Amino acid sequence: MASSIPTPEKQRTTRTPATFAVGNYINGRWEPEGDGSFITVLDKYHGTELARLPRASAAQMDQAIAAATASAPALRALSAGERSATLENLAQRIEEKAELFAHTIMQEAGKPIGYARGEVERALVTVRTAAAEALRFTGESVALDFGKGTGKTAFTKRVPVGVVAAITPFNFPLNLVLHKVAPAMATGCPVVLKPASATPLSALLLAGLIAEIGWPAGAFNVLLCDNSVAESLVKDDRVAMLSFTGSDAVGWKLKAISGRKKVALELGGNAAVIIDEGTDLPAAAKAVAMGANLYAGQTCISTQRIFATEPRFDPFSKMLVQEFEALKAGDPADPEVSVGPIIDGRHFQRIQDWCAEAVQGGARVLTGGKVLDEAHHVFAATLLTNTNAQMKVDRDEVFGPLTVIEPVKDIGAAIQRVNDSRYGLQAGVFTNNLAHVKRAHDELEVGGVIINGTPGFRIDSMPYGGVKDSGLGREGVRYAMEEMTEPRLMVY
Repeated sequence: MASSIPTPEKQRTTRTPATFAVGNYINGRWEPEGDGSFITVLDKYHGTELARLPRASAAQMDQAIAAATASAPALRALSAGERSATLENLAQRIEEKAELFAHTIMQEAGKPIGYARGEVERALVTVRTAAAEALRFTGESVALDFGKGTGKTAFTKRVPVGVVAAITPFNFPLNLVLHKVAPAMATGCPVVLKPASATPLSALLLAGLIAEIGWPAGAFNVLLCDNSVAESLVKDDRVAMLSFTGSDAVGWKLKAISGRKKVALELGGNAAVIIDEGTDLPAAAKAVAMGANLYAGQTCISTQRIFATEPRFDPFSKMLVQEFEALKAGDPADPEVSVGPIIDGRHFQRIQDWCAEAVQGGARVLTGGKVLDEAHHVFAATLLTNTNAQMKVDRDEVFGPLTVIEPVKDIGAAIQRVNDSRYGLQAGVFTNNLAHVKRAHDELEVGGVIINGTPGFRIDSMPYGGVKDSGLGREGVRYAMEEMTEPRLMVY
């Protein structure tokens, strides 16, 4: 892949904007021309131009879908061993370019460099897990040797659904792409990927590596496009499955227009933490502060709401303020920075507005609540109290460094407050009471309950997804592979 991204060694000492000499990746070829308009990718801290890339036309999207459809027989002909070996090859190439990926993520997403390196490490786990799962992923024996089935044997095998339309967000521009691409490669599904326009460079780097490893032409395509062209991908009957990660408003709209295809949605949330009896308050305060503010809170399982049972509310709040104020904000190239820039000016202003609306409605700022650097879109790690469930900072997904903390009477009241939300992705519960652990698991209306940890905990092999407005289906490599395949029964 042609690129003038500086070497990792140079990037450790200077910030030189990356530039890309390529465009969309369609049917195994780079297409430097599109519909005549362009996407400008910015360094999210400095605002400098990283790349100017062509938007794909509707005709190019049609070509990509046709190429993906045509590649299906070649994919079906690959053995599990061949698919696994290809994924291992891809992992090795990503590892060789780990620093290049990390610095690209840092610049295009504004992600603190340590966290960006962590994303690359997670991406390697995702790909290598897919390589391993490709070898052991199979169907099941079906018991029917009774009644009218007496004497019969039955079993299933998993077969790929077909072309997968993958649409990914800005905040994990490598690993969340691979959470769709790696399972698809493991199962033999072609992919047409539409990455976030704000952060497409990591996906293009990945496409360059996939182009080198012998994956069939057309089996992986990357197109940068406007919403109307993306919607044509979702509506197309040649596409068998939509896998979308992003906002709930967009996700449910796409599901509504997707027709009869399979749909997996990993959407947003306003993730909550419960501080209950027996909590190691200093350790919990440190974990929660980081879980709320790392990458300026721009993850769907960033801690947004905290409910502390009454005896713990005052001491925990004071500790949490200290931890918030200890976090360093600023340039994501600084290894000590946790709170970097907001992704763009629109969201930077929105976060200011939501904070101001809460204060006008009676919320009290315990710390933060202010702009630290207007030019670089850096907002202070902010802790609010005296909020209510009608305020946007409580009700909606902030996707920024705004956190609310409120006292509750007991664990039952805390669970009720957590559930008083249209979202249900993950929740954290700090407690040493085993009965409360069981109750939280039984009653919390979320996809995952993290005991003595924040809701931001995720291992890339675990089932991950939400309920209510937080989504449909599950990711996590094997679980995504199940979504991307169908059981085919044989009886004899």
